[in-house]
Amino acid sequence: MRIGQVAREAGVSIDTVRFYERRGVLPAPGRTPSGYRSFTESAVHRIRMARELQGVGFTLDEVVDALRAHDSGTASCESERWRLEAAVDRIDARIAALRRTRRAASKVLDECRAGRCRLALAQRAGSPPG
Repeated sequence: MRIGQVAREAGVSIDTVRFYERRGVLPAPGRTPSGYRSFTESAVHRIRMARELQGVGFTLDEVVDALRAHDSGTASCESERWRLEAAVDRIDARIAALRRTRRAASKVLDECRAGRCRLALAQRAGSPPG
């Protein structure tokens, strides 16, 4: 199967297929005599799996490592649980950072609503907002 068909069936762009190939998500495909990449149906499944793993918070490096563990037959729930734990920890850290940012933005908004907008006061003082 050619790269365009793989991309269509996996629901990604051709550039994504090439990127995944470069990063090791996909093994190097065979080539036709004319030089076109020739993928198997497993490439579609592998791309879908990679997208699913990224969707639950895996980094691309973790996706590659998890797929390699799967390929070697060493992957199990026990051996791979740490990847999910690391993803959840990263998600929790991002949520905490977003909550801090939201609190800060809400405080500035409340000040603005009370007539003490930091941006407007900075402009009145002659300095640029920022």
